Amino acid sequence: MSALKSSTDNTTKPKKKFPKLGLRSIKTAISTTLCAIIYILIDRNSTFACIGAVFGMETSTETPWKSGSNRFIGTIIGGCLGMVFFYLQQQTTGKLMQIVFLLIGITCFIILSQFLGYPGAIQGGAVVFYIVMLNTPHDEYISYAINRMIDTGVGVFISILINVLLSRQNLSRYFTFIKE
Repeated sequence: MSALKSSTDNTTKPKKKFPKLGLRSIKTAISTTLCAIIYILIDRNSTFACIGAVFGMETSTETPWKSGSNRFIGTIIGGCLGMVFFYLQQQTTGKLMQIVFLLIGITCFIILSQFLGYPGAIQGGAVVFYIVMLNTPHDEYISYAINRMIDTGVGVFISILINVLLSRQNLSRYFTFIKE
């Protein structure tokens, strides 16, 4: 059997090429770094702004508005429902009730996102919902959720701004080697 295996392994495998760094990757790096710099200057944690920037970045200047609004709307819905269900969860005791509120809350979130016409908001908003439900200090859940919504909005805004400013169309005006 080893003789058979060695005879079939003599095929030449193509060499792996070093991955290319595309414009979207560069713009994502710039957006997230800009978020980090701003948040360092105001002495706040930039995690959610950077996440918003990553979710808000798209390959073209037409779609970031849609993905950015999906991310922001999802964050608002997820944060608000997270606050409501976190409060309700705190009125009860037991791990079983926490699971029940997680189940009911995420189901309401998905239905509400679809009803409002933002099915693309489900992924990002679910992240915020679960962070509020599972990672919030008990006495700070309202300010925590509101801060997550603001931080995500800042990240999405910066991402959209960088995507528009550094679009292929704008860059091709200044650099002739960039093709539209």
